[in-house]
Amino acid sequence: MKKNYLSAIFLCTTLSTLSAQQTEVYFKYDEAGSQRYRGPEDDPKEKTEALSKTISKKSSIAQTPVMDEETFWKQIRVYPVPVNDYLTIDWSEETDKLIESVSLYQHSTVHWKFQQQNLPDLNRQLKINMTGYDWGVYVLRFTLKDGRVFSKNITKR
Repeated sequence: MKKNYLSAIFLCTTLSTLSAQQTEVYFKYDEAGSQRYRGPEDDPKEKTEALSKTISKKSSIAQTPVMDEETFWKQIRVYPVPVNDYLTIDWSEETDKLIESVSLYQHSTVHWKFQQQNLPDLNRQLKINMTGYDWGVYVLRFTLKDGRVFSKNITKR
């Protein structure tokens, strides 16, 4: 899925008794209008690419594969969405080497509804019983062995 971002630049002026300081703050939004980035950098992808290169160098030593977020999500199946009863998640063998844990929490709260370490006996698949969960938006979160976190919103009806 390709993400379209709209950018807006805001100048924040901080006045003090000694001097005035201006800082450029960048906001990026997705197509739904949700804020995805706020910060001082002109292009946050540069930092991500630099981190990816660093991780790539380290992973070649450790023999752990590295993939970007878009490639990662192409190798993950989450169904049915929206979910009524059971949410099924399965992933490829290549992705299995990267995943440390899978978590699920309700978007409007901060407590976890489900957490599972990626163990070999999972056979690259999870089924989460969501029958007792309230309807709404949940965040499915994958924590990778290299410390990166990829998340996706899931709707429960």
